[in-house]
Amino acid sequence: MTTSVSHAPPKRGGAKRVLPGFRLTLGYTLMYLAVIVLIPLSALLFKTSTLSWDQFWNAVTAPRVLASYRLTFGASLIAALVNVVFGLLVAWVLVRYTFPFKKIVDALVDLPFALPTAVAGISLTALLAGNGWVGQYLEAWGLPVAFKPAGVVIALIFIGLPFVVRTVQPVLEDAEKELEEAATCLGATRLQTFVRVILPSIAPALLTGFAMAFARAIGEYGSVIFIAGNMPMISEITPLIIIGKLEQYDYAGATAVAVVMLVISFVLLLVINALQAWQRRHTGAPA
Repeated sequence: MTTSVSHAPPKRGGAKRVLPGFRLTLGYTLMYLAVIVLIPLSALLFKTSTLSWDQFWNAVTAPRVLASYRLTFGASLIAALVNVVFGLLVAWVLVRYTFPFKKIVDALVDLPFALPTAVAGISLTALLAGNGWVGQYLEAWGLPVAFKPAGVVIALIFIGLPFVVRTVQPVLEDAEKELEEAATCLGATRLQTFVRVILPSIAPALLTGFAMAFARAIGEYGSVIFIAGNMPMISEITPLIIIGKLEQYDYAGATAVAVVMLVISFVLLLVINALQAWQRRHTGAPA
């Protein structure tokens, strides 16, 4: 006795999706990016195009502007590198150890996210100034921080630390401890285990955290403006140069300096993304 089994044709369209179709969502995405990103950047380039090449070059290569570039990008680079080291250390402690008030310490990492940047700048200035709790001892040792480039670096470290911690922390949580145990059983030292087993797996996350901290530091204004002292050629950051030109109604000059910062930041981020892609291919991590 044979039994015939009839296969009903599948329903056209399948299950209903939460979001609408690809074309509609892609259209909304492109429109949103155009309104939020492309149109403002286009306006920036359009305003800069009103300058002749000589006017543009003179605006972006003035000695005061060049000094601000060196301070802004140099301090941002130093702060991001410091945050890579200590951000990894903080993330490691939060993931691998249990200690009293751990949740409070974990929450404090996000404080720079929630704290207004102006409040952070005032707090750091009050702490590190010559009459501050810490600054008075630094001044006595001949290490002034407030109103110096060092104060700019400290402010940028403060606002950039959470980016590295929150990027590396979930990667460490998902790391396979069996690989570390296997390396230990094969006779590897702790340093060898870290360099050859742990570091390759978290390197893309470290580079991502570095890129985010670096990009955040380049455009920082509120927390830096108070502690920098804003002395021309010494502790004046590029965002302050732009604000000063806007207050003088030099809109074209302000946009010219902003375009230079935009191009340099974009190139640096492309380099960092290329390093991330290379690291993923080298370690075999998923893209």
